[in-house]
Amino acid sequence: MSAIKSIMERVYEKHLVIPAFNIPYIPMMKPVVKALQDSDTFGLITVARLEWVKFSSGSLEVVAEEYHCCSDSRVTCLHLDHVPVIDEDHKLVDYLDDISRAIGAGYTSVMVDGSRLTLSENIAAVRKVVALAHCNDVPVEAELGAVMGHESGPMPNYEELFATGKGFTNTDDAEQFVRETAVDWLSVAVGSVHGAIAPATRSQKKITARLHIGRLMEIDERLRIPLVLHGGSGIALPYLKDAFQHGIAKLNIGTDIRQPYEALMSESEQKAQDAVYTKVRELVAALEIEGTASLLSTPAESMK
Repeated sequence: MSAIKSIMERVYEKHLVIPAFNIPYIPMMKPVVKALQDSDTFGLITVARLEWVKFSSGSLEVVAEEYHCCSDSRVTCLHLDHVPVIDEDHKLVDYLDDISRAIGAGYTSVMVDGSRLTLSENIAAVRKVVALAHCNDVPVEAELGAVMGHESGPMPNYEELFATGKGFTNTDDAEQFVRETAVDWLSVAVGSVHGAIAPATRSQKKITARLHIGRLMEIDERLRIPLVLHGGSGIALPYLKDAFQHGIAKLNIGTDIRQPYEALMSESEQKAQDAVYTKVRELVAALEIEGTASLLSTPAESMK
């Protein structure tokens, strides 16, 4: 079993959480790693395809090169975030090529996003990725349901989305999905939303989202595998802490650290990096996860 797969399973069993910090700009990486070191917190450095297509992270190889220069294996691993089968502009993506390149570049876990496909198509795509990744001892994350926010055009009314449960992960579908794909971690849609990526709206404050904890509990009770929550920025803290008790073992955080960086990057790279460092320290403190790096570096039996 790979180190990150073992860590995720221990985090899930202990109702802890691993924060996964998205890197849309390469200079953001060092302050994230430094903040994790200084707070003794384990987290993931992660990049999604849209962050090298629509932002300034260059490519998955550029991110990996920077990571290998500044990483600390005691507090970080490198994760490939959303590689969609169909992207936010409704274009087909050569997802198997991206994921194969990531494995070759040293990413320790990968995510394929087939959430814009039908259930059967999503299952088929994920099975291909699992076959590729597992033979390289790389765990796979997939998504079922629709975490809104990345699509072009105006965001639908959040209250209507939440009230109707539109796009929420269906528990029966999730059980079938995990059984037929052998995926390691599942990203679920239970109320969170992604941050805006269009240049005109990137700086807007995210809505304060909430989570359907009842649906999350159903999914967790049925699947019993580590679950992932995307769109972690802007969710009311009590909902997050409740979610960690019901299966969420990985929390993706992008907007919360990107916006402070963007607000200062034209003034000074150092000031922008300092803002990222400060925000990561604040988030770690709010989530009450200081010390997880030391905790997770101990033998599994001593954590029982």
